Amino acid sequence: MTVIAIDGPAASGKGTLAKRIAEQLGYHWLDTGLLYRAVARDVLASGAPADDKAAAIAAAGKLDPGSLEDPALRRRDMAEAASVVAAMPEVRALVLDYQRTFARRRPGVVMDGRDIGTVVCPEAEVKIFVTADARVRAERRYRELLANGEQTTFEQVLETILARDRRDKERAVSPLVPAPDAILLDTTNLDIEAAFEVAIGLIKRKISQ
Repeated sequence: MTVIAIDGPAASGKGTLAKRIAEQLGYHWLDTGLLYRAVARDVLASGAPADDKAAAIAAAGKLDPGSLEDPALRRRDMAEAASVVAAMPEVRALVLDYQRTFARRRPGVVMDGRDIGTVVCPEAEVKIFVTADARVRAERRYRELLANGEQTTFEQVLETILARDRRDKERAVSPLVPAPDAILLDTTNLDIEAAFEVAIGLIKRKISQ
């Protein structure tokens, strides 16, 4: 059983990269950010605001794997609400249990998020921290949102990315930091194909050691 941890900030390309790696290796893949989005979706669906701690804890305690395929989870408002519930220690503890159970799947797993290599699976065989310049990440997210029919501006997306970075880095529980033994992969000047080739090469060398 092998665990590959892919961490990084918003719109760094870690999700697309993790999915490609899992497909290549025949491993199970989990976009852990979807777990927090699912919690946020269920909180909002109940009529409560995203910062309602009791509602968020209740939603985190009954996560449904099947609901992670919901296209609504990819919406920008869900991403923003997810960052609110993800800052709650009680919610993170419940989601952590879910993630660690998933990490035991065979023959291996690829998990992407913000604290996989530091908190969820610190014993992961391979840890990669994917990053990119904030403006490049904002441009990627902007194009993605336009492709999904959402109306926004590049400036609004950049502001959201920078605010998310601040929340992720400054939160008291599981702040966004690379694991000490993580391999840094800067995708600022790499497209997904180039990033994948670099990452899969690193992973194969690491696993074969």
